[in-house]
Amino acid sequence: MSYNYICDLRGRILLGALMVVLCVSLCDAANLQAQAPGRVAVGEQFRLTYTIGTHDVSDIRLGDIPDGLEVLIGPRTSTSSSFQMVNGKTSSNESTTFTYILMANKAGRFVIPAAKAVSGGRGISSNSVTITVSGGSSAGAGGSGSSSSTGSSGSRSLSDGRTRVTGNDLFITVSASKNRVCEQEPVLLTYKVYTQVDLSALEGKMPDLKGFHTQEVTLPQQKSFSVETYKGKTYHTVVWSQYLMYPQVTGDLVIPSITFHGTVVMQDTNLDSFEAFLNGGGYTEVNKNINAPSVNIHVDPLPEKPKNFSGGVGRFDIALAVDNDNDRVVAKSGEPIKLRVSVSGNGNLKLIKQPKLNLPKDFDVYDPKVEDNTRLTSNGLEGSMTYEYLCVPRHKGKYTLPAIEFTYFDTGTRKYETKRTQTYDIDVLQGEAGSEYSEQEALKLLNSDIRHIKTGDSTMTKRGDYFFLGTWFWVLLLLSFIAFVALVIIFRQRAIDNANVAKMRGKKANKVATKRLRFAGKLLKEGKNNEFYDEVLKALWGYVGDKLNMPVEQLSKDNIKENLLNCGFAESDALAFVNVIEECEFARYAPAAQAEGTVTEMQKVYESAAEMIEKMEDGFKSRKKNRTKIGAIAFAIAMVSVVPANAVTKAEGDSAYVHEEYSEAINIYESLLKKGESADVYFNLGNAYYRDKNFTRAIINYERALLLDPGDADIRFNLDMARTRTIDKIVPQGEMFFITWFRAVVNVMSVDAWAAIAIIAFVLFLAAVLFYLLSNQTRLRKIGFYTSLVMLLTFALSMVAAFQQKHQMEVRESVIVTSPSVSVKSTPAENGTDLFVIHEGTKARIIDDTMKDWKEVKLDDGKRGWLQLSQVERI
Repeated sequence: MSYNYICDLRGRILLGALMVVLCVSLCDAANLQAQAPGRVAVGEQFRLTYTIGTHDVSDIRLGDIPDGLEVLIGPRTSTSSSFQMVNGKTSSNESTTFTYILMANKAGRFVIPAAKAVSGGRGISSNSVTITVSGGSSAGAGGSGSSSSTGSSGSRSLSDGRTRVTGNDLFITVSASKNRVCEQEPVLLTYKVYTQVDLSALEGKMPDLKGFHTQEVTLPQQKSFSVETYKGKTYHTVVWSQYLMYPQVTGDLVIPSITFHGTVVMQDTNLDSFEAFLNGGGYTEVNKNINAPSVNIHVDPLPEKPKNFSGGVGRFDIALAVDNDNDRVVAKSGEPIKLRVSVSGNGNLKLIKQPKLNLPKDFDVYDPKVEDNTRLTSNGLEGSMTYEYLCVPRHKGKYTLPAIEFTYFDTGTRKYETKRTQTYDIDVLQGEAGSEYSEQEALKLLNSDIRHIKTGDSTMTKRGDYFFLGTWFWVLLLLSFIAFVALVIIFRQRAIDNANVAKMRGKKANKVATKRLRFAGKLLKEGKNNEFYDEVLKALWGYVGDKLNMPVEQLSKDNIKENLLNCGFAESDALAFVNVIEECEFARYAPAAQAEGTVTEMQKVYESAAEMIEKMEDGFKSRKKNRTKIGAIAFAIAMVSVVPANAVTKAEGDSAYVHEEYSEAINIYESLLKKGESADVYFNLGNAYYRDKNFTRAIINYERALLLDPGDADIRFNLDMARTRTIDKIVPQGEMFFITWFRAVVNVMSVDAWAAIAIIAFVLFLAAVLFYLLSNQTRLRKIGFYTSLVMLLTFALSMVAAFQQKHQMEVRESVIVTSPSVSVKSTPAENGTDLFVIHEGTKARIIDDTMKDWKEVKLDDGKRGWLQLSQVERI
């Protein structure tokens, strides 16, 4: 074996070895290595890293993370580079690390599948990672348990590089002012935060509770921490939130556990200085869920309630004041006296009934103006509710204003207490004539009384009988479209006729001939014989040529006679016209025409020509009329108003109301409504019930009136007044602003009013389109185009609003509670869990109407549940 061969073999082996080493190096550089701790505990946070030996890497994507693990933060990217010089040769190493922070939520063995990334233009995958999560967390919630970390308060770091917050580092306690209360007695819940770490954010909200009326106490948004020792450890503490709870049902109630979501800023000391610099000094945000424990409250029922119980639970006082605040009040008949009744103290002030005045019969009392001067504090609802009444004496005399009684349940003595105001003597003097106080004047003074009834006749309609989508609605739309098509055809034909020169000549023939005859008459007076006959012949030949659309070269007496006969003229008329032409030609060219004394003959020719042209014109018109006449279509649309046969009955109801015979007025209005519906009658019936102190029936009838006429401000005003007399004060849920705007627009008018707007908009749309098609100027065409778009949009919106109003009228999914107190159930059964309590007059919306005796309802504040149909009435 030669030496050269051996050298060549060694070279090849060395080259191969170098290529293998290079390939291995490239593979290592492009290898994505995943690392994570092999064992963690439930609730711990740990780090998952992916490292690759190159900077050319992007688009990293994790595999499907198991359900027991949760990704909190990531990826955070860090890079490193190093340079080394050996024997004059420089080498470099570089790497990229992607870091994720995960939390273990439940025990078990979990496999994190391979992650994928792109390096050097090709896809690469990492290895998978197996993690075992033990069920025994090193820390409990709520401050119980022990921690394996003994570091000082503040940031915590572990030797394995993992960052965690334990139950000893951060927890929340819950305390109740009372654990045993009676119905409607307030309970103050306090949520207090204890922390040894840097808490940067905390979120948590009380859910809707079963059987409680909840109000949150307003606390400062800027939290001020104080130092407190708890179970031998020092914490920073702050009262985070407080809630005032009014139990509405009795028995053992549970205020459930609340999960707060906190964010803690911590520092990881295991990071090297370079990585810490790239990651903001090594600080990281750690999410922590803190569970506040549940609280049990036992609610005792109130003792048997007295008849005059106001619904108040707490400690209250009542006071009465008048205008001059003297024991003896002096007033004049027909002039108002202002009474102020104030209920003050601590308790469920907003749930009490309005104090009842026992005034003499000769006094008119108007509904009060309510002034809310309460404030929610950590001690409960404190302050006062003031009711300002207007009472008007009708006749002079001496009267006594009796004491006003207020009965409530005293939470201190645990029994019912009755407070009374002082009495007042009233001297009523004779007032001035015509000084009688009216309801509308009371409204102007306080704006707190219902508005007067609707007087006059009222049209009654059958329920479900609407103009919208009815026969006349479609007839009007169809007739509008037919009229549009007819006008398009007519104006199009006119345009074609204008373009037809021959036809236009025919239309102007009579005018031209008349003009020529008029000029011939002038020549006759001047005695110009030849010129006279020439002009008459031009009139005759020109008229017949234009009317029959005959060119000049075809004009002859025979052709004229033949064409007149073809046009339907009688032979005698055609012959007479030809004879006039011949007579005129003979007079023009005969020698006698040149002689004097022929004025009489010229006059005769002139009259014959004029008479014949007039006769021929009448013939042409009559012929055209007979040919184009299709028929006379007589159309009359009469919006027939039904004369209310029972107008007298409504007038009697109005009269009974004015004379304060409210029961009689109620009977009349209800008998009237059995024959049909009317917004005015429903409104008047609501007023009668309101005056009769039956506020629930008043609300029902105001709501029905509002369905028929949603744009009536009087109905809305009186409905709002009636709602102030109910116990439940429902705060509607917020909604998107455009939904609020849409509802406001829809409720401007009734269904038939929107239908009328739709008809008008459709007619104007067709008119604008017609204007656009027939206008010659660009500016006018633009006006027609944009007007048609606006009218089309108006038509569409009106139709949508009408559909919405019609749906509300037909479905009628709203109900009013008619029972004094109703427990809303979790299920449609008597033994269902009591969710909350609502009272008489409260409005709800049916969301499940499938069952016969039970309905699932939803309040405006979002609460929902089941109640019996017998406890409510559909609007």
